[in-house]
Amino acid sequence: MLAAEPLYLLVDTAVVGNLGTVALGGLAVGGGLLAYVAALLNFLAYGTTARAARRAGAGDRAGAVAEGVQATWLAVGLGVLLALVFQVLAGPLTRLLAGGAGPVAEAAEQWLRVASPGLPLLLVALAGNGWLRGVQELRRPVGYVLAGSLVSLVLCPLLVHTAGLGLVGSAVANLAGQAVSATCFCRALVRELTRQGIPWRPRWASVRAQLVLGRDLLVRAAVLQFAFAAAAAVVARSGTAELAAHQVALQLWLFLALVLDAYAIAAQTLVGHALGAGRLADARRTARRVSAWGLGTGVLVGLALLALRPVLPPLFTDDPAVLAQAAVVWWFLALMQPLAGVVFALDGVLMGAGDVAYLRTVTLGSALVGFVPLSLLSGWLDWGLAGVWSGLTVFIALRLVAVGIRVAGDGWLTAAGKVVP
Repeated sequence: MLAAEPLYLLVDTAVVGNLGTVALGGLAVGGGLLAYVAALLNFLAYGTTARAARRAGAGDRAGAVAEGVQATWLAVGLGVLLALVFQVLAGPLTRLLAGGAGPVAEAAEQWLRVASPGLPLLLVALAGNGWLRGVQELRRPVGYVLAGSLVSLVLCPLLVHTAGLGLVGSAVANLAGQAVSATCFCRALVRELTRQGIPWRPRWASVRAQLVLGRDLLVRAAVLQFAFAAAAAVVARSGTAELAAHQVALQLWLFLALVLDAYAIAAQTLVGHALGAGRLADARRTARRVSAWGLGTGVLVGLALLALRPVLPPLFTDDPAVLAQAAVVWWFLALMQPLAGVVFALDGVLMGAGDVAYLRTVTLGSALVGFVPLSLLSGWLDWGLAGVWSGLTVFIALRLVAVGIRVAGDGWLTAAGKVVP
């Protein structure tokens, strides 16, 4: 499920790429804005999973579904607000990111104006993922996301090329896919409400509690985005080959992070259920189990990357200079995977326990102490990619130490306190 959206974006990029560099640049700018919003607001999924799982673990399935109702109201409200903001500011925002007025900015604005009304649908799907995972319904979210992605995959080439809509066709396909997924999640929620007799009305105490949880996760996501943007800015000043190699390695890192994040999702649900039922020993066992699985998977992924080092980079480029830089960064990419596997798993444990304030502080501190300073120092001292990726490695290592110490103690077991009814 986590890989469905990135895989769709890869196909969308390939389809639009045949229209030329202007259309591809427009998709990169416009799509990047929507992706940034989705990343910042992923608390609608992760926060809802944690709260719903604790209720379900306490035997209160109706309460868990009610969390989904409040998250859906929040998703609709935020989505409509942001869609209006993008309609008003689409021009200035795309010109800012495209480096001024021009064909790319115009294409991005056109795409964004058509695609941004889908934001409420996208956020409703995030909320739906959250409450369904919280009640341990894991297959249905996969089917709903895949259904929407399949519609987009089929419509994208038809609308872009066959119907001659060009870049607008990509936006319409994106919107259609989001509508299908959101409709599926809403139907599932309505059925649960009917079965459980749960009212649709918003409950502001619960919405406020979700916003508090969301605030910490949003700050955490914003810090991550800032740190990666700072690193990219430093690499861009090092040279074109370095930037291209960084982009290849970073996209692989992000994709692998989604793969390893599967353990975080499992940990959220299992830990939330255990704590909701008061089974502290089970929560601890889950933390140890997902950590072991994360470490083992990370080791396997790292070994695979090292074994495939002569094969993978040439799939992305045949430029000798870029390949030389990729060889430098590849060791960091591979050796980081075992650390990342454990970190992502323990992130899920703490999210399931509702300990997001600690995660926010750890991410902020690790970024400002390790990742960002080393990235900036790399630019000043001309350390290149090795310096920037050393910063990313230190960032992961610091987070590993911090979350490891937290999970070894007892504070996370009671961090969430009582769930607001």
